[in-house]
Amino acid sequence: MKPTNYHLFDFLDFDLDLKRDESLWKAYAPVGVENVDGDIHISVPFQKQILSNDMAADETAPQVTHTLILRQYGPKILRLFMGFDELEMSDDSEMLMLSENVGKMSLKVEFIDDQWVISTADDGVRRAVVNMQAPLLDRWSELLPDPQPTLDLRLYPDGKREIRLSSYDHFSPPRYDALPLAYCRTEGRNDRATLSFECKHDECFGGTGERFAKMDLSGRTFYLKNQDGQGVNNRRTYKNIPFYVSSRMYGTFYHTTSHCKLSLADYSSRSVQFMSEQALIDAFVIGGDSVEEIIRGYRDLTGYPTMPPLWSFGVWMSRMTYFSADEVDEICDRLRAEHYPCDVIHLDTGWFRTDWLCEWKFNPERFPDPKGFLSRLRKNGFKVSLWQLPYVAKDAEQIDEARENEYIAPLTKQQASEGSNFSALDYAGTIDFTYSAATEWYKNLLRELLEMGVVCIKTDFGENIHMDARYKGMSPELLNNLYALLYQKAAYEITKEVTGDGIVWARAAWAGCQRYPLHWGGDSCSSWDGMAGSLKGGLHFGLSGFAFWSHDVPGFHTLPNFMNSVVRDDVYVRWTQFGVFSSHIRYHGTSKREPWHYPAIASIVKKWWKLRYALIPYIYAESERACVSGSTLVEAMIFRNPDDPTVLHIDDQYYFGEHFLVCPVMNSENVRDIYLPEGEWTDFFTGETFEGPRWMKNVEVPMENMPVYVRKGAQVPFYPEAVDSTDDMDMSKTVTITIDDSFKGIWNEKLFN
Repeated sequence: MKPTNYHLFDFLDFDLDLKRDESLWKAYAPVGVENVDGDIHISVPFQKQILSNDMAADETAPQVTHTLILRQYGPKILRLFMGFDELEMSDDSEMLMLSENVGKMSLKVEFIDDQWVISTADDGVRRAVVNMQAPLLDRWSELLPDPQPTLDLRLYPDGKREIRLSSYDHFSPPRYDALPLAYCRTEGRNDRATLSFECKHDECFGGTGERFAKMDLSGRTFYLKNQDGQGVNNRRTYKNIPFYVSSRMYGTFYHTTSHCKLSLADYSSRSVQFMSEQALIDAFVIGGDSVEEIIRGYRDLTGYPTMPPLWSFGVWMSRMTYFSADEVDEICDRLRAEHYPCDVIHLDTGWFRTDWLCEWKFNPERFPDPKGFLSRLRKNGFKVSLWQLPYVAKDAEQIDEARENEYIAPLTKQQASEGSNFSALDYAGTIDFTYSAATEWYKNLLRELLEMGVVCIKTDFGENIHMDARYKGMSPELLNNLYALLYQKAAYEITKEVTGDGIVWARAAWAGCQRYPLHWGGDSCSSWDGMAGSLKGGLHFGLSGFAFWSHDVPGFHTLPNFMNSVVRDDVYVRWTQFGVFSSHIRYHGTSKREPWHYPAIASIVKKWWKLRYALIPYIYAESERACVSGSTLVEAMIFRNPDDPTVLHIDDQYYFGEHFLVCPVMNSENVRDIYLPEGEWTDFFTGETFEGPRWMKNVEVPMENMPVYVRKGAQVPFYPEAVDSTDDMDMSKTVTITIDDSFKGIWNEKLFN
């Protein structure tokens, strides 16, 4: 009889209809625990299972023992590693950049009352417990197969919180919904592994990347494979990060580049289940007393964000696309003449010989003097950002050189390279950043542009690679997710080398990419649901270790016509307000985005741009703090209110730095509900003060305003003069606005009157 496809088999991607040799190997109670150079090695036996409703040991196969390694990193991080005798534990990884806070702490082990108790040698703090006693068997257990004790491991990464492997998630012992540790074999090869943690009935989760989902991710399963999101309202995402944060105040970073699956109390409401498509378990469990502390621990492992330059916090103006130097000059001259403050002009897909045909060279007819063009803009306070992508087209000037030197990974079979240029697979090949010569070749393509005067490279795409190609350093299956990191690192390094400023404008991401800011949210729709989806993505992205994040104002494409439907005035204004209270603000999209094309609201937009520049001293200070801590600019409310259960489900308002609570309006009715957490809050625009915690229902918000509140007593750095760009700013003129009873609202400041 064909077995029922139980959730466990489904989660582990067994295809029970295929006639191939697939098997599941389950972990049992350890047969040995020992100290090896300050690490703890646990000998775990695995037994092949019969794939049936009532799982049981396949007695025809001998047990196989593998070693589970525990290592403590600093006082609050515990690592679990099992390479199934094929891979060795190492700190040498593109994803890891260990700080001085996470030095190895030696562990010791003692056998006490049927338990192996593992603690740190210096302070004796308990870090893990291995239970060696089988649960009591009742008369039913005697009738059921496989009564052997399973792996029962409890972790205490910070010495306080217990994070337990999901050892008893079953209906009866033969019918499992999750296993604490297991691996799969296909055709004689170890090819998948799973690790499960116990979770509580009321536990909430966040993070996992730029997730366009509700604030609490419990009850969801995510396939962590970077891909073109094609919007911000679906399961696909450009930025998958194998890291989550739990409301129980712990986080887990799965150190892998493989495609993997993460079930957060979904396949089983009792378990967090992780499945890697590589036979490897490498998990860092991070404890902390706050979300900020947990994310700081994650950054201690994978690197801290670096500080973007001052000018990057100004307004970026773009559209898809500007086609000539004359067009750009006309727009920049008008921005200055009408005193719309702006720092960056971005050239998207149209600066090449042929639109979208990336050759890393200006079109000589439409940009006849690129160096002079860039110099002229720079003197007028504009910096130039350029679009490109990491694939080489079959008609590109560099294609022969790239193929002959294998700077692009050679395809294992010929693929068609014709068609639209909206997919990575429409290009002839992917630049192989696992190959140092290819990386240097790419850097030199950018070097010429940067030495000419360009200040930033838009590292677009990178979430997909040619999977049917041979890369020098690793298989495409392991490279696909990591590719964004290698790509952005190369562009960031050459930009910093040439210009002195470390910055990219990136779409894809994986663990470690936070070191190379900054990232934006991709191709959102210019609509209320596009704006709401963008914010959801940004909140989870902040919970995934990233400090800097932006989005296309007022959305990238339109409906029903992708390119040419008109953006609504109220969407433009409300998205502008959202952009002002984001780490970076860039206007971009498939149609005209300059404010004068929206004459009914242009004066409102200009006022909000002036506010953005007035807040740059505050934004800059909060950014500096984020670069040395676990904070982010756009913060989910759980960052600051972890004990308030209400905030676990709020995904349409957020903290902006330490002091601001921002509540974007995302409807044409100009109303919204607002939740104020505990404390005194002052309306930033009216000066009115409210006491939290409280809900305010159906608050009417005129389009020129936005619900923004500041903590009573806060001191906000503020630039008091109008400027055309950050070049005009003298930071010594910064003043401090104290939010006290004398504060009457920001619009009453002299700058706006």
